Amino acid sequence: MKVRNSLRSLKSKPGSIVTRRRGRQVVINTKNPRWNGRQG
Repeated sequence: MKVRNSLRSLKSKPGSIVTRRRGRQVVINTKNPRWNGRQG
């Protein structure tokens, strides 16, 4: 699966974790919830 550029930039933020939930690629940020993202 191609990862969207917006998710790539979210990965580099401090406190972010990349997981797969129910087939979706999810970026969860513990420090700043504004930087949560989802694809798929």
